Amino acid sequence: MNMSFEQPGWARRTAEAIAQGTLSADALARATLSRIATEDQAIGAFVCTLAARDAAEQARRLQGPLAGVPVAVKDIFDTRGLPTAYGSAIYPARPASTDAAIVSVLRGAGGLAIGKTTTTEFAFLHPTATRNPAAPGRTPGGSSAGSAAAVAAGLVPLAIGTQTAGSVIRPASYCGVVGYKPSVGWLPTEGLKCFSWSLDTVGLFSRDVGDMAWFAQALCGRALAPAARRDAGPLVVGVPDAYPWEAPSGSASQAVARGSRALQAAGIEVRPLALPRWAGAAFEAHVVIQGYEAWRCLGWEIAEHRDGLSAELLAYLEGTRGIAAEAYEDAQNLAAKARAEVPAWLAGVDAVLTPSAPDEAPAGYLSTGPSTFNRLWTLLGLPCISVPGAVGEHGAPMGLQLIGRLGDDARVLAIAERLEQALGAATAAPAA
Repeated sequence: MNMSFEQPGWARRTAEAIAQGTLSADALARATLSRIATEDQAIGAFVCTLAARDAAEQARRLQGPLAGVPVAVKDIFDTRGLPTAYGSAIYPARPASTDAAIVSVLRGAGGLAIGKTTTTEFAFLHPTATRNPAAPGRTPGGSSAGSAAAVAAGLVPLAIGTQTAGSVIRPASYCGVVGYKPSVGWLPTEGLKCFSWSLDTVGLFSRDVGDMAWFAQALCGRALAPAARRDAGPLVVGVPDAYPWEAPSGSASQAVARGSRALQAAGIEVRPLALPRWAGAAFEAHVVIQGYEAWRCLGWEIAEHRDGLSAELLAYLEGTRGIAAEAYEDAQNLAAKARAEVPAWLAGVDAVLTPSAPDEAPAGYLSTGPSTFNRLWTLLGLPCISVPGAVGEHGAPMGLQLIGRLGDDARVLAIAERLEQALGAATAAPAA
Protein backbone atom coordinates (compact mmCIF):
# COMPACT_ATOMS: atom_id res chain seq x y z
CA MET A 1 0.00 0.00 0.00
CA ASN A 2 3.10 2.21 0.08
CA MET A 3 2.91 3.91 -3.31
CA SER A 4 5.24 6.85 -3.79
CA PHE A 5 3.44 9.91 -5.05
CA GLU A 6 6.74 11.15 -6.44
CA GLN A 7 6.79 8.42 -9.11
CA PRO A 8 4.79 8.94 -12.34
CA GLY A 9 1.37 7.37 -12.62
CA TRP A 10 0.46 7.51 -8.94
CA ALA A 11 -3.30 7.57 -9.62
CA ARG A 12 -3.15 4.88 -12.31
CA ARG A 13 -0.91 2.61 -10.24
CA THR A 14 -3.28 2.99 -7.32
CA ALA A 15 -6.34 2.06 -9.40
CA GLU A 16 -4.51 -0.91 -10.89
CA ALA A 17 -3.51 -2.19 -7.46
CA ILE A 18 -7.11 -1.94 -6.26
CA ALA A 19 -8.39 -3.72 -9.36
CA GLN A 20 -5.82 -6.52 -8.93
CA GLY A 21 -6.68 -6.94 -5.26
CA THR A 22 -3.22 -6.05 -3.97
CA LEU A 23 -4.59 -2.88 -2.41
CA SER A 24 -7.84 -2.56 -0.50
CA ALA A 25 -9.91 0.52 -1.39
CA ASP A 26 -11.21 0.88 2.15
CA ALA A 27 -7.73 0.55 3.67
CA LEU A 28 -6.49 3.15 1.18
CA ALA A 29 -9.29 5.51 2.22
CA ARG A 30 -8.36 5.19 5.89
CA ALA A 31 -4.66 5.64 5.16
CA THR A 32 -5.35 8.74 3.06
CA LEU A 33 -7.43 10.30 5.83
CA SER A 34 -4.69 9.52 8.35
CA ARG A 35 -2.10 11.20 6.13
CA ILE A 36 -4.32 14.26 5.67
CA ALA A 37 -4.91 14.51 9.42
CA THR A 38 -1.15 14.45 10.07
CA GLU A 39 0.34 16.39 7.17
CA ASP A 40 -2.35 18.89 6.25
CA GLN A 41 -1.93 20.78 9.51
CA ALA A 42 1.03 22.60 7.97
CA ILE A 43 -0.61 23.12 4.57
CA GLY A 44 -4.31 23.79 5.19
CA ALA A 45 -5.49 22.37 1.87
CA PHE A 46 -8.64 20.74 3.28
CA VAL A 47 -11.62 22.31 5.02
CA CYS A 48 -13.29 18.99 5.81
CA THR A 49 -13.00 15.27 5.09
CA LEU A 50 -15.18 12.19 5.31
CA ALA A 51 -15.23 10.26 8.56
CA ALA A 52 -13.01 7.19 8.31
CA ARG A 53 -15.92 4.75 8.59
CA ASP A 54 -17.94 6.56 5.89
CA ALA A 55 -14.92 6.78 3.59
CA ALA A 56 -14.15 3.09 3.93
CA GLU A 57 -17.78 2.13 3.34
CA GLN A 58 -18.05 4.30 0.24
CA ALA A 59 -14.72 3.05 -1.10
CA ARG A 60 -15.85 -0.57 -0.86
CA ARG A 61 -18.99 0.16 -2.92
CA LEU A 62 -17.44 2.29 -5.70
CA GLN A 63 -17.01 0.77 -9.13
CA GLY A 64 -15.58 2.18 -12.32
CA PRO A 65 -12.24 3.13 -13.86
CA LEU A 66 -11.15 5.21 -10.88
CA ALA A 67 -11.74 2.18 -8.62
CA GLY A 68 -11.82 3.94 -5.24
CA VAL A 69 -8.97 6.38 -5.91
CA PRO A 70 -9.26 9.31 -3.43
CA VAL A 71 -10.10 12.64 -5.06
CA ALA A 72 -10.28 16.08 -3.42
CA VAL A 73 -13.19 18.36 -4.36
CA LYS A 74 -13.01 22.15 -4.22
CA ASP A 75 -15.44 23.60 -1.67
CA ILE A 76 -17.40 25.38 -4.35
CA PHE A 77 -19.30 22.19 -5.27
CA ASP A 78 -22.14 20.63 -3.31
CA THR A 79 -20.97 17.22 -2.13
CA ARG A 80 -23.47 14.95 -0.41
CA GLY A 81 -22.65 14.39 3.26
CA LEU A 82 -20.05 17.16 3.44
CA PRO A 83 -20.61 20.85 4.18
CA THR A 84 -20.28 23.45 1.43
CA ALA A 85 -19.25 26.93 2.55
CA TYR A 86 -17.83 28.45 -0.70
CA GLY A 87 -14.94 29.96 1.26
CA SER A 88 -17.33 32.28 3.11
CA ALA A 89 -18.49 32.59 6.72
CA ILE A 90 -21.99 33.44 5.44
CA TYR A 91 -22.92 29.80 4.90
CA PRO A 92 -23.35 27.44 7.86
CA ALA A 93 -21.31 24.25 7.99
CA ARG A 94 -24.28 22.06 7.10
CA PRO A 95 -23.85 18.85 5.05
CA ALA A 96 -25.19 19.05 1.50
CA SER A 97 -28.06 16.72 0.66
CA THR A 98 -27.22 16.41 -3.05
CA ASP A 99 -24.17 16.27 -5.28
CA ALA A 100 -23.07 18.79 -7.86
CA ALA A 101 -23.08 17.21 -11.31
CA ILE A 102 -19.29 16.80 -11.44
CA VAL A 103 -19.30 15.02 -8.06
CA SER A 104 -22.00 12.69 -9.35
CA VAL A 105 -19.89 12.02 -12.44
CA LEU A 106 -16.88 11.41 -10.21
CA ARG A 107 -18.73 8.86 -8.11
CA GLY A 108 -20.07 7.18 -11.24
CA ALA A 109 -16.50 6.75 -12.45
CA GLY A 110 -15.51 5.14 -9.13
CA GLY A 111 -13.73 8.11 -7.57
CA LEU A 112 -13.91 8.60 -3.80
CA ALA A 113 -14.73 12.23 -2.91
CA ILE A 114 -12.62 12.09 0.24
CA GLY A 115 -12.89 15.72 1.30
CA LYS A 116 -13.38 19.37 0.40
CA THR A 117 -10.46 21.66 -0.35
CA THR A 118 -10.19 25.36 0.32
CA THR A 119 -11.46 27.98 -2.09
CA THR A 120 -11.09 31.70 -2.07
CA GLU A 121 -14.30 33.48 -1.08
CA PHE A 122 -16.87 32.53 -3.76
CA ALA A 123 -13.88 31.63 -5.98
CA PHE A 124 -12.76 35.26 -6.26
CA LEU A 125 -9.50 36.73 -4.92
CA HIS A 126 -9.66 36.88 -1.10
CA PRO A 127 -6.81 34.48 -0.16
CA THR A 128 -7.31 31.18 1.60
CA ALA A 129 -5.23 29.97 4.55
CA THR A 130 -3.59 27.33 2.35
CA ARG A 131 0.20 27.24 2.10
CA ASN A 132 2.23 26.29 -0.96
CA PRO A 133 4.02 22.96 -0.37
CA ALA A 134 6.23 23.45 -3.44
CA ALA A 135 7.31 27.03 -2.67
CA PRO A 136 7.23 27.80 1.08
CA GLY A 137 6.49 31.43 1.84
CA ARG A 138 4.76 31.98 -1.51
CA THR A 139 1.05 31.94 -2.36
CA PRO A 140 -0.44 28.70 -3.73
CA GLY A 141 -2.68 30.85 -5.97
CA GLY A 142 -6.42 31.00 -6.18
CA SER A 143 -9.18 30.12 -6.20
CA SER A 144 -8.47 26.38 -6.49
CA ALA A 145 -5.45 26.72 -4.21
CA GLY A 146 -6.55 23.93 -1.88
CA SER A 147 -6.95 21.40 -4.68
CA ALA A 148 -3.56 22.25 -6.21
CA ALA A 149 -1.81 22.16 -2.85
CA ALA A 150 -3.42 18.85 -1.85
CA VAL A 151 -2.02 17.18 -4.96
CA ALA A 152 1.34 18.94 -4.70
CA ALA A 153 1.77 17.73 -1.10
CA GLY A 154 0.94 14.15 -2.02
CA LEU A 155 -2.20 14.05 0.11
CA VAL A 156 -4.35 12.85 -2.79
CA PRO A 157 -3.44 11.85 -6.36
CA LEU A 158 -6.24 13.79 -8.02
CA ALA A 159 -8.39 16.86 -7.36
CA ILE A 160 -11.18 18.94 -8.88
CA GLY A 161 -11.26 22.74 -9.10
CA THR A 162 -12.76 25.52 -11.17
CA GLN A 163 -11.52 28.30 -13.44
CA THR A 164 -13.37 31.52 -14.23
CA ALA A 165 -10.24 33.41 -15.23
CA GLY A 166 -7.11 31.47 -14.22
CA SER A 167 -7.88 29.51 -11.07
CA VAL A 168 -6.79 26.07 -12.30
CA ILE A 169 -3.79 26.86 -14.49
CA ARG A 170 -2.27 29.46 -12.14
CA PRO A 171 -2.34 27.40 -8.89
CA ALA A 172 -0.99 24.43 -10.85
CA SER A 173 1.90 26.60 -12.01
CA TYR A 174 2.62 27.94 -8.53
CA CYS A 175 2.42 24.52 -6.86
CA GLY A 176 4.31 22.57 -9.52
CA VAL A 177 1.54 20.17 -10.56
CA VAL A 178 -0.51 19.51 -13.69
CA GLY A 179 -3.64 21.62 -14.09
CA TYR A 180 -6.08 21.02 -16.94
CA LYS A 181 -9.03 23.13 -18.08
CA PRO A 182 -10.93 21.11 -20.69
CA SER A 183 -12.79 22.52 -23.64
CA VAL A 184 -15.84 24.41 -22.46
CA GLY A 185 -18.81 22.15 -21.77
CA TRP A 186 -16.83 18.95 -21.39
CA LEU A 187 -17.38 18.80 -17.64
CA PRO A 188 -20.69 19.87 -16.04
CA THR A 189 -20.98 22.98 -13.86
CA GLU A 190 -24.46 22.38 -12.40
CA GLY A 191 -24.30 22.44 -8.60
CA LEU A 192 -21.31 24.74 -8.19
CA LYS A 193 -21.65 28.17 -6.65
CA CYS A 194 -21.80 30.27 -9.80
CA PHE A 195 -19.64 33.38 -10.12
CA SER A 196 -20.01 33.83 -13.88
CA TRP A 197 -22.36 31.57 -15.80
CA SER A 198 -20.56 32.25 -19.10
CA LEU A 199 -17.05 31.63 -17.80
CA ASP A 200 -17.10 29.17 -14.87
CA THR A 201 -15.34 25.97 -15.98
CA VAL A 202 -14.55 22.75 -14.12
CA GLY A 203 -10.84 21.85 -14.09
CA LEU A 204 -8.65 19.05 -12.79
CA PHE A 205 -5.33 18.51 -11.00
CA SER A 206 -2.84 15.63 -11.01
CA ARG A 207 0.88 15.09 -10.58
CA ASP A 208 1.64 14.03 -14.16
CA VAL A 209 0.06 14.32 -17.59
CA GLY A 210 -0.56 10.60 -17.99
CA ASP A 211 -2.67 10.55 -14.83
CA MET A 212 -4.46 13.66 -16.03
CA ALA A 213 -5.41 12.13 -19.38
CA TRP A 214 -6.65 9.00 -17.61
CA PHE A 215 -8.60 11.01 -15.02
CA ALA A 216 -10.15 13.31 -17.61
CA GLN A 217 -11.13 10.37 -19.79
CA ALA A 218 -12.91 8.74 -16.88
CA LEU A 219 -14.93 11.92 -16.26
CA CYS A 220 -15.46 13.14 -19.84
CA GLY A 221 -16.09 9.79 -21.49
CA ARG A 222 -13.81 10.74 -24.38
CA ALA A 223 -10.75 8.84 -25.64
CA LEU A 224 -8.03 10.98 -24.06
CA ALA A 225 -5.66 8.57 -22.34
CA PRO A 226 -4.69 6.48 -25.41
CA ALA A 227 -4.10 9.62 -27.45
CA ALA A 228 -1.90 11.03 -24.71
CA ARG A 229 0.27 7.90 -24.66
CA ARG A 230 0.89 7.23 -28.35
CA ASP A 231 3.32 8.97 -30.68
CA ALA A 232 1.38 11.98 -31.90
CA GLY A 233 3.41 12.29 -35.12
CA PRO A 234 4.59 15.57 -36.68
CA LEU A 235 3.42 18.48 -34.56
CA VAL A 236 3.87 22.25 -34.57
CA VAL A 237 3.67 24.53 -31.52
CA GLY A 238 3.41 28.29 -31.84
CA VAL A 239 5.01 30.65 -29.33
CA PRO A 240 3.70 34.24 -29.13
CA ASP A 241 6.37 36.89 -29.33
CA ALA A 242 4.33 39.60 -27.58
CA TYR A 243 1.17 39.99 -25.48
CA PRO A 244 -1.29 42.90 -25.35
CA TRP A 245 -1.80 42.66 -21.57
CA GLU A 246 1.75 42.64 -20.19
CA ALA A 247 5.25 41.54 -21.09
CA PRO A 248 6.39 38.24 -19.62
CA SER A 249 8.67 38.48 -16.60
CA GLY A 250 12.23 37.20 -16.65
CA SER A 251 11.01 33.99 -15.00
CA ALA A 252 8.25 33.52 -17.57
CA SER A 253 10.60 34.14 -20.50
CA GLN A 254 13.13 31.74 -19.01
CA ALA A 255 10.46 29.05 -18.60
CA VAL A 256 9.11 29.43 -22.15
CA ALA A 257 12.64 29.28 -23.58
CA ARG A 258 13.23 26.05 -21.68
CA GLY A 259 9.88 24.67 -22.81
CA SER A 260 10.63 25.54 -26.42
CA ARG A 261 13.95 23.71 -26.26
CA ALA A 262 12.28 20.70 -24.66
CA LEU A 263 9.60 20.55 -27.37
CA GLN A 264 12.24 20.71 -30.07
CA ALA A 265 14.18 17.94 -28.33
CA ALA A 266 10.95 15.89 -28.42
CA GLY A 267 10.79 16.31 -32.19
CA ILE A 268 8.11 19.01 -32.20
CA GLU A 269 8.54 22.06 -34.42
CA VAL A 270 8.41 25.37 -32.55
CA ARG A 271 7.71 28.55 -34.47
CA PRO A 272 6.79 32.17 -33.64
CA LEU A 273 3.09 32.95 -33.60
CA ALA A 274 1.60 36.44 -33.35
CA LEU A 275 -1.51 36.76 -31.22
CA PRO A 276 -4.56 37.79 -33.28
CA ARG A 277 -5.49 41.46 -33.62
CA TRP A 278 -8.57 40.94 -31.46
CA ALA A 279 -6.72 39.39 -28.48
CA GLY A 280 -6.51 42.60 -26.45
CA ALA A 281 -10.16 43.50 -26.96
CA ALA A 282 -11.26 39.94 -26.11
CA PHE A 283 -9.12 40.06 -22.96
CA GLU A 284 -11.04 43.18 -21.88
CA ALA A 285 -14.36 41.55 -22.85
CA HIS A 286 -13.66 38.87 -20.23
CA VAL A 287 -13.47 41.60 -17.57
CA VAL A 288 -16.86 43.00 -18.59
CA ILE A 289 -18.60 39.63 -18.83
CA GLN A 290 -17.28 38.38 -15.50
CA GLY A 291 -18.14 41.60 -13.70
CA TYR A 292 -21.67 41.87 -15.09
CA GLU A 293 -22.45 38.26 -14.19
CA ALA A 294 -20.76 38.25 -10.78
CA TRP A 295 -22.93 41.14 -9.57
CA ARG A 296 -26.00 39.10 -10.46
CA CYS A 297 -24.73 35.71 -9.27
CA LEU A 298 -24.01 37.11 -5.80
CA GLY A 299 -27.11 39.30 -5.63
CA TRP A 300 -28.56 37.48 -2.62
CA GLU A 301 -25.30 37.69 -0.67
CA ILE A 302 -25.02 41.41 -1.43
CA ALA A 303 -28.60 42.10 -0.39
CA GLU A 304 -28.74 39.88 2.71
CA HIS A 305 -25.15 39.51 3.95
CA ARG A 306 -23.22 42.53 2.77
CA ASP A 307 -21.34 42.73 6.08
CA GLY A 308 -20.26 39.13 5.68
CA LEU A 309 -18.39 39.80 2.43
CA SER A 310 -14.69 40.62 2.43
CA ALA A 311 -13.78 44.22 1.68
CA GLU A 312 -11.95 42.99 -1.43
CA LEU A 313 -14.96 41.18 -2.88
CA LEU A 314 -17.43 43.91 -1.93
CA ALA A 315 -15.28 46.59 -3.58
CA TYR A 316 -15.09 44.49 -6.74
CA LEU A 317 -18.84 43.92 -6.85
CA GLU A 318 -19.62 47.58 -6.22
CA GLY A 319 -17.31 48.40 -9.11
CA THR A 320 -19.16 46.06 -11.45
CA ARG A 321 -22.75 47.02 -10.60
CA GLY A 322 -22.66 49.87 -13.12
CA ILE A 323 -21.78 47.69 -16.12
CA ALA A 324 -24.60 48.35 -18.57
CA ALA A 325 -26.48 45.61 -20.36
CA GLU A 326 -25.37 47.12 -23.66
CA ALA A 327 -21.70 46.86 -22.68
CA TYR A 328 -22.25 43.27 -21.61
CA GLU A 329 -23.95 42.45 -24.90
CA ASP A 330 -21.13 44.07 -26.85
CA ALA A 331 -18.59 42.03 -24.88
CA GLN A 332 -20.49 38.80 -25.54
CA ASN A 333 -20.71 39.60 -29.25
CA LEU A 334 -16.99 40.31 -29.38
CA ALA A 335 -16.28 37.05 -27.60
CA ALA A 336 -18.44 35.12 -30.06
CA LYS A 337 -16.65 36.66 -33.04
CA ALA A 338 -13.26 35.90 -31.49
CA ARG A 339 -14.22 32.25 -30.95
CA ALA A 340 -15.27 32.00 -34.58
CA GLU A 341 -11.86 33.31 -35.69
CA VAL A 342 -9.75 30.96 -33.57
CA PRO A 343 -9.52 28.17 -36.21
CA ALA A 344 -8.12 30.58 -38.79
CA TRP A 345 -5.64 31.99 -36.27
CA LEU A 346 -4.42 28.51 -35.31
CA ALA A 347 -4.12 27.28 -38.90
CA GLY A 348 -0.78 25.53 -39.23
CA VAL A 349 -0.14 24.97 -35.51
CA ASP A 350 -1.35 22.23 -33.20
CA ALA A 351 -1.02 24.15 -29.93
CA VAL A 352 0.22 27.41 -28.45
CA LEU A 353 2.87 27.61 -25.73
CA THR A 354 2.73 30.45 -23.17
CA PRO A 355 3.67 30.91 -19.52
CA SER A 356 1.04 29.50 -17.16
CA ALA A 357 1.44 32.60 -14.98
CA PRO A 358 3.22 35.94 -15.33
CA ASP A 359 5.92 34.94 -12.84
CA GLU A 360 6.74 32.65 -9.95
CA ALA A 361 4.18 32.66 -7.14
CA PRO A 362 4.22 36.03 -5.35
CA ALA A 363 5.94 36.01 -1.97
CA GLY A 364 3.61 36.13 1.02
CA TYR A 365 -0.09 35.38 1.24
CA LEU A 366 -1.82 38.70 0.57
CA SER A 367 -2.26 38.08 -3.14
CA THR A 368 -3.27 35.02 -5.16
CA GLY A 369 -1.43 36.34 -8.22
CA PRO A 370 -2.78 37.72 -11.52
CA SER A 371 -4.65 35.71 -14.16
CA THR A 372 -3.40 37.71 -17.13
CA PHE A 373 -2.02 34.73 -19.05
CA ASN A 374 -5.20 32.68 -18.59
CA ARG A 375 -8.37 34.69 -18.95
CA LEU A 376 -8.38 35.03 -22.76
CA TRP A 377 -8.30 31.25 -23.17
CA THR A 378 -11.08 30.84 -20.60
CA LEU A 379 -13.20 33.34 -22.51
CA LEU A 380 -12.60 31.42 -25.74
CA GLY A 381 -13.41 28.09 -24.05
CA LEU A 382 -10.21 26.48 -25.34
CA PRO A 383 -8.49 23.50 -23.70
CA CYS A 384 -5.46 24.48 -21.60
CA ILE A 385 -2.99 22.49 -19.57
CA SER A 386 -0.19 23.63 -17.27
CA VAL A 387 2.83 21.34 -17.41
CA PRO A 388 5.31 21.53 -14.50
CA GLY A 389 9.05 21.15 -14.84
CA ALA A 390 10.39 24.67 -15.30
CA VAL A 391 11.46 27.09 -12.59
CA GLY A 392 11.74 30.84 -12.28
CA GLU A 393 14.66 33.07 -11.51
CA HIS A 394 14.36 32.35 -7.77
CA GLY A 395 13.93 28.59 -8.14
CA ALA A 396 10.16 28.45 -7.56
CA PRO A 397 7.93 26.45 -9.94
CA MET A 398 6.91 27.92 -13.29
CA GLY A 399 4.29 26.07 -15.32
CA LEU A 400 4.19 25.98 -19.11
CA GLN A 401 0.72 26.42 -20.60
CA LEU A 402 -0.36 24.65 -23.77
CA ILE A 403 -3.55 25.86 -25.48
CA GLY A 404 -5.34 24.05 -28.29
CA ARG A 405 -8.36 24.26 -30.55
CA LEU A 406 -11.83 23.76 -29.13
CA GLY A 407 -12.45 20.04 -28.74
CA ASP A 408 -8.85 19.12 -29.60
CA ASP A 409 -8.04 18.17 -26.01
CA ALA A 410 -6.51 14.80 -26.91
CA ARG A 411 -3.88 16.48 -29.08
CA VAL A 412 -3.12 19.06 -26.37
CA LEU A 413 -2.66 16.26 -23.82
CA ALA A 414 -0.42 14.34 -26.22
CA ILE A 415 1.83 17.38 -26.72
CA ALA A 416 1.80 18.03 -22.97
CA GLU A 417 3.02 14.52 -22.25
CA ARG A 418 5.87 14.85 -24.72
CA LEU A 419 6.78 18.22 -23.20
CA GLU A 420 6.70 16.73 -19.70
CA GLN A 421 8.93 13.84 -20.72
CA ALA A 422 11.41 16.14 -22.45
CA LEU A 423 11.57 18.46 -19.46
CA GLY A 424 12.19 15.48 -17.21
CA ALA A 425 14.92 14.18 -19.49
CA ALA A 426 16.58 17.58 -19.51
CA THR A 427 16.45 17.70 -15.71
CA ALA A 428 17.88 14.21 -15.38
CA ALA A 429 20.70 14.80 -17.89
CA PRO A 430 24.14 15.22 -16.28
CA ALA A 431 25.72 18.65 -16.47
CA ALA A 432 28.13 19.12 -19.33
